[in-house]
Amino acid sequence: YEAMKQQYRPEVPEYFNFARDVLDRWAEVEKEGKKSKNPALWWVDGAGGEVRWSFEDLGVLSRKAANVLSDACGLQQGDRVILVLPRLPEWWLLNVACMRTGTVLIPGTQQLTAKDILHRLQKSKAKCIITDDSVARAVDSVVAECQSLKFRLLVSEGHREGWLNFKDLLKTAPSDHRCVPTKSRDPMAIFFTSGTTGSPKMVEHSHCSYGIGLTVSGRYWLDLTSSDILWNTSDTGWAKAAWSSIFSAWIQGTCVFVHKMPHFDPRIVFESLSRFPITVFCSPPTAYRMFVQHKVPSSQFQGLRHCVSAGEPINPDVMQEWKAQTGLDIYEGYGQTETVLVCGNFKGMRIKPGSMGKPSPGYDVKIIDEKGNILPAGKEGDIAIRVKPTRPLFLFTRYADDPEKTEATVRGDFYVTGDRGIMDEDGYFWFVGRADDVINSAGYRIGPFEVESALVEHPAVVESAVVSSPDPIRGEVVKAFVVLTSDYASRDPEKMMKELQDHVKKVTAPYKYPRKMEFVQQLPKTVSGKIRRNELRQKEW
Repeated sequence: YEAMKQQYRPEVPEYFNFARDVLDRWAEVEKEGKKSKNPALWWVDGAGGEVRWSFEDLGVLSRKAANVLSDACGLQQGDRVILVLPRLPEWWLLNVACMRTGTVLIPGTQQLTAKDILHRLQKSKAKCIITDDSVARAVDSVVAECQSLKFRLLVSEGHREGWLNFKDLLKTAPSDHRCVPTKSRDPMAIFFTSGTTGSPKMVEHSHCSYGIGLTVSGRYWLDLTSSDILWNTSDTGWAKAAWSSIFSAWIQGTCVFVHKMPHFDPRIVFESLSRFPITVFCSPPTAYRMFVQHKVPSSQFQGLRHCVSAGEPINPDVMQEWKAQTGLDIYEGYGQTETVLVCGNFKGMRIKPGSMGKPSPGYDVKIIDEKGNILPAGKEGDIAIRVKPTRPLFLFTRYADDPEKTEATVRGDFYVTGDRGIMDEDGYFWFVGRADDVINSAGYRIGPFEVESALVEHPAVVESAVVSSPDPIRGEVVKAFVVLTSDYASRDPEKMMKELQDHVKKVTAPYKYPRKMEFVQQLPKTVSGKIRRNELRQKEW
């Protein structure tokens, strides 16, 4: 870890474009025979269909796609483009095409409703939207209310009135395209945050923030080389797809593996990890929880050598069970849409189960109090990144079109993440909860993650969400919403509640136990799979 911190000295030139300066360079290395034979992108549909693109293929096709954007759609540098596609090869192609044209990409998930799409189109003032048949109808239902929208591109074998067909245009587009000379600090992408509280904000990233800043993830956290095959299961609408399925992987010349699977299915994942020579696997904690319940045969994943998790804290019990079943550790990382990797368990570091690891070498990370003072080890406070006197280039530029919200993220010399945490004596960081999720019961501060971790260790619990609930004596108490496994779902609720309460008292400090409990079929989640605790909390209050 110390050596990595010394080695990490990224250079940020005045002009930078990931397509030209990274992807085209790998295409040259490939031509010279100095790279493994792995493709840049390896896509499978689960029904025998397969696409393999080398870096050279990616270059040719993305230049053609760039010509579709600049010629057929007349888009210019700085114009905003919304891209809503499932895991199709065209999603990767269009990401690169937007870089080449200097247009600002705004990804979205297939799960967006017509109302969500309207909000994004109006707020972003996007000139173009690119999607497939499944979302086109929703776009058409709101298009009259979107004055800025000039072009609709359809990724489909079929045709639709009012839409240009991307596949048709791609076939006839020329393969020569001069990459727009973008500056490192020019806007490259906008991500609508998943919004566990409030309506989503537009997080703007520059060409260098992800394009150079995610070197730390690719090289040190994911531990990638050009011989690796990485599978990251993130939805294409989430910033994590950009993190690992584009930038972290391709910075290192790694092959990105993609399975089309429309919904996360642990059986498909098991089968694919067994069948394909995947070496590095990245998935959210929910996925690993599903895996350990399905009892993974340890001998099955022959090529797999490294596993990472991000999105929400991973329960230590799940980590131990995964290691028992596969022999592999799970290296947890922590970051936000607004950042690159903030903290991580890096290769070679001792893992403390439940900890998010140590600060990324790209940031100076501290725990601070409400006045912006740095707190000592062992004290809970806000997880923050130093931005003064020099703001890191690998941090979001701003909340687009919202200077007040941008300014509100700074306290003293620090960018405040909105997450609460503790740093221990060894410099490891521990997640407590979102600042607005922390429960204050009779003077005791309780982080929801500790209680959720304790609950999920019981065999009856699939997952849980813990929030504050009003109480006339204590002000607020801990309430748990619990999803039970099928084996326990028919048990007497009163007895089940008592059993789980006793279990929590044994596993963690007794004052943290949930005094209220509700058994539910499922938990409300954001489109990126994060639990919407604020929704549950509002219901309680």
